[in-house]
Amino acid sequence: MPLIQIVIALIIVGVCLWLINNFIPMAGSIKSILNVVVVVAVVIWVLQAVGLWGRVTSYKFVN
Repeated sequence: MPLIQIVIALIIVGVCLWLINNFIPMAGSIKSILNVVVVVAVVIWVLQAVGLWGRVTSYKFVN
């Protein structure tokens, strides 16, 4: 996936999250949960888009 598409998608997600946080009334705890869920989903999506998700999921901790 080209870098410009990733940047545009990140800008769109950021603007949407900003709009939701500023203009939709909801409890602060719900906003926090929503923000965490969106950030985790975007990080996973970016890792998949750049091809690093396979390395993350196959990483093993050795005792």
